[in-house]
Amino acid sequence: MSSEKISIKRFPFDELKTKLGEMGLKGYRAGQITSWIYQHYAISFEEMTNIAKSDRDHLAAVFSITAPSLLQVERSSDGTRKFLFGLEDGHTIESVLIPDDDRQTLCISSQIGCQQACRFCMTGQGGFTRNLAFSEITDQVLEVSRILRDEGTRGITNIVLMGMGEPLANFDEVIKAIRVITSDRAMGFSGRKLTLSTDGLVPEMAALGRAGVKVNLAVSLNATTDETRDRIMPVNRRYPLKELLAACRRFPLDPRRRITFEYVLLRGVNDSEDDALRLTRLLKGIKCKVNLIPFNPFPGSEFKRPDDAAVKRFQKILQDHHYTALVRESRGRDISAACGQLRERAAAAGSG
Repeated sequence: MSSEKISIKRFPFDELKTKLGEMGLKGYRAGQITSWIYQHYAISFEEMTNIAKSDRDHLAAVFSITAPSLLQVERSSDGTRKFLFGLEDGHTIESVLIPDDDRQTLCISSQIGCQQACRFCMTGQGGFTRNLAFSEITDQVLEVSRILRDEGTRGITNIVLMGMGEPLANFDEVIKAIRVITSDRAMGFSGRKLTLSTDGLVPEMAALGRAGVKVNLAVSLNATTDETRDRIMPVNRRYPLKELLAACRRFPLDPRRRITFEYVLLRGVNDSEDDALRLTRLLKGIKCKVNLIPFNPFPGSEFKRPDDAAVKRFQKILQDHHYTALVRESRGRDISAACGQLRERAAAAGSG
């Protein structure tokens, strides 16, 4: 393959249509190519049989159809699978497939590493390398979908931008990826089945609300005082709780949608009854639900998982105040479960 070729996936639909016009090809070819790549998993132009042979040859002379390499898969006893993908520049990213009774949720990454440096997150401890291009984000969905198709098993039903990285810190590429994921001409996922999780970048949350994309919003809260959140989430020093929660109140929601607040419970840090009561007051007036996530320890972590009784007490206080509060156990706890852990292990072994 010529090194001068560029992956055709790097062009958003409108740009691809323009590029094809410049090459003397009909604009409608953009729709055909997009369908072949995202709906039929084509990996070569020769597969695109409804495109004239001369046009296919022309496309192949200019473009490539790149894909990440699957370097490693770990499978948990609960069915969770963690995928380690290699990118063209030699870096690696993770995606996690989580099966449930009626859904298959894929958790995808938006950056290589993360700049947010949350102290309870393994990815944050490893530093930041670069943003992913939108095609590197969507390729995770594409490659896992291809694997499931080849297995003859149920496909992906839900997608969460909750893997490595802060999605809103890679705003433009993430928005492009969302448009590919939700476009009927590409992946065709409903926005109701797509969730973006943020640590709380307030200006970008407002921009997301204006962007015209359909996506569920999840906010990683994890503390009920600025003092605690400053300590475990440095982003709070820029956008403290009052400012973050005001942004949540302003965020445009469709009538049946709610913001999800994610709350990682850390023993002795944010899991007290007083924390739970403060949380009920902080969230007052916001259409929301709360996901309580008992901390999943990783090697070298300074934090511990709370005991089950503390988790249940915290949940009951929220429920008694009429909040929907669900306990989300970490999946894949018998494999490299913490976000970034498989990548770190592979890098240590010389694969990253």
